Amino acid sequence: MTKSKKQFDAAFKQDAVNYYYTSGKSLGKAAADLKIGESTLGKWVSAAKNNNGVVHHRGSGNYNSDAEKEIARLKKELRDSQDALEILKKAMGILSH
Repeated sequence: MTKSKKQFDAAFKQDAVNYYYTSGKSLGKAAADLKIGESTLGKWVSAAKNNNGVVHHRGSGNYNSDAEKEIARLKKELRDSQDALEILKKAMGILSH
């Protein structure tokens, strides 16, 4: 059985951090109330402390800048090209025998 990683949206993360701060509960108790891991909530609280109480959220496919988005696109294109090249090399090896 594999464990799937839960994805939380920005609003949930911010609400969780706000709940921790306003509830007066320990990190573990607040996390248990929210049905999330204590370390997960701890990471969000730590991130919020470093960003004036705001939890920055970067979901899948979200980039800080257009340059990062372009770099990710080019890396994917390079991987795809390398995969195609490997397939062609194998096919040439098979056909040359």
